[in-house]
Amino acid sequence: MPSRDWKLRAKKIVNNGLAMVELGYAYKEETHLTVRKTSFFFSGDGFAAYDSKGELVFRVDSYGRDATEASELVLMDASGGCILTLRRKRPSLHQRWEGFSGERTEGRDPLFSVRRSSLIWRSSITVEVYSNGGEEYQIEGSFACRSCNVLNAEKEAVAKIRRKVDASTNMLLGKDVFLLSMKPGFGGAFAMALVLVLDQIGGDDAGDGAGGLEYGVHSTRSPPMRLI
Repeated sequence: MPSRDWKLRAKKIVNNGLAMVELGYAYKEETHLTVRKTSFFFSGDGFAAYDSKGELVFRVDSYGRDATEASELVLMDASGGCILTLRRKRPSLHQRWEGFSGERTEGRDPLFSVRRSSLIWRSSITVEVYSNGGEEYQIEGSFACRSCNVLNAEKEAVAKIRRKVDASTNMLLGKDVFLLSMKPGFGGAFAMALVLVLDQIGGDDAGDGAGGLEYGVHSTRSPPMRLI
């Protein structure tokens, strides 16, 4: 688990480039998590996320062969405690998902939602946050290729998904292992929730080709983020 020096805790959400402090796991420093699929046969097989020391931070249990029909996903901490619940809103042509703090969703307002920006091919993914007057993010790139940017209103990259390189061999690892990188203050639990929704919307069906599910166009104004 992340040390207390790295993890900020609070009772309310603060407007800090969406720290999502209510969910915890908002880091003081730029942070890189290694995300690993826990089985490899189809989208939605579950995930585990580890910090730089190799300690488990987040887990999502397998939700089965019918992952494309999943309507509710639960993000847990290392001990199995529920951090947030993602629920698919039906019907929704834009594949809209809503995020709730904790395990129960009935009778509660969502903290955020994630949806396709439009029905056209290569549309970006829009993330709306409902606290502090509202915030909006765009996700651009291709989750199937493990190449995505989460952009804030100023088009700055506050989180990225990238393929991971083995440090000992300098070789690119398979798509079942990838990096989730976050700028200081951006909530780790929130970022991991975006990974789960992207897996549902895009999954691995697109393969590595250019014809895959791409979200918008990579912003040329996004500052570089150092990846380990």
